[in-house]
Amino acid sequence: MPRTVHVLNGPNLNLLGTREPQVYGAQTLADVQQLCERACERHGLRLVFQQSNHEGALVDAIHEAGREHAAGQLAGVVLNAGAYTHTSVALLDAIKGTGVPLIELHISNVFAREAFRHRSWISPAARAVICGLGVAGYALAIDAIAAW
Repeated sequence: MPRTVHVLNGPNLNLLGTREPQVYGAQTLADVQQLCERACERHGLRLVFQQSNHEGALVDAIHEAGREHAAGQLAGVVLNAGAYTHTSVALLDAIKGTGVPLIELHISNVFAREAFRHRSWISPAARAVICGLGVAGYALAIDAIAAW
């Protein structure tokens, strides 16, 4: 069975393509999923792709990835936590508690935006951070995970 990559998307990412296209681009979340599927296929990886506007559902998804990690079935996690990046100690604790290898991802360059977006609660537990590369960052994150 191929190892799995979990791509987790947080609040409001279901609005991609219509929400602030000048910031997030014109691609939809379905477009992002297709991009991730192609990237996983290139590397022989299995994709689990999820989006939730609820913090607890994202924590649960990290716990599931943690079970796969413990069983040796997980390649890694790509997490675009959206606004929860800047507020969620619960996500940080889930990442640390499960030990999942994780890349924090942002479509926009958060450092070119409002000051409150410059602080991430997730970064201390992430292996890497990708920001500002648009949705292309998802494929790059999967390429990096495949190289681990």
